[in-house]
Amino acid sequence: MLTRIGRSQGVQTAIGRMLAGYLRLVGRTNRFSVDPPDLFERLDAQAPFICALWHGQHFMIPLGKRPQDRYAVLISRHGDGGINAAACESFGIRPIRASGGKPSKMHKRGGVYGLREMLRALQQGDNVTLTADIPKKARIAGLGIVTLARMSGRPIIPAAVVTSRRITLANWDRTSIGLPFGRGVVAIGEPIHVDRDADEAALEEARARLEHELDAVHERAFRLVGGRDPGAALRRPMRERAA
Repeated sequence: MLTRIGRSQGVQTAIGRMLAGYLRLVGRTNRFSVDPPDLFERLDAQAPFICALWHGQHFMIPLGKRPQDRYAVLISRHGDGGINAAACESFGIRPIRASGGKPSKMHKRGGVYGLREMLRALQQGDNVTLTADIPKKARIAGLGIVTLARMSGRPIIPAAVVTSRRITLANWDRTSIGLPFGRGVVAIGEPIHVDRDADEAALEEARARLEHELDAVHERAFRLVGGRDPGAALRRPMRERAA
């Protein structure tokens, strides 16, 4: 019964709004900087773009959005997706409720719908945000995001938003939850472009480069606030398990 109540739309919407309120508190009480210093100028020059995140480090990403920025975000249709969707809507971010990190699974769980809606959002001038790795395979980028880049012709921007004070959960992706009264950084890496005629080998090369760039931007962001990326240790074990 408690599970059913927790998954009801009304309850998830209420929790999501409370979550958004907490994030605003974190945003107001941390001294945020951007890296590189011309971050927003670089983003404006690349827009509309695909913003790539690692699972576990996506919690704080709404704090990297300016009021005038237009964003859509891919959110699961299942589990606690309603909470995340409500929180994002509070920041003016449009949720796309679907799933699909692998091209082979895009026909499942609304994956075709999600791909179509992300392409439409990019065509309409919205930036699209999604996690690059697939649930339970932390820090291993899937081919879905590079396939989206190929089909849309838009660049992928690796991004990280971190704080010096945070809680790290002991879950599969080492989720970080920022705390008030510290320092924060919004950081981006180098854009990744995927040719529309990219073959399987080119897609794999882009996927591997995305992993490298996401690793690098998270390492840099955590270093700038005096910490270490809590998910860095997941890379080797997860890759060995996936092999």
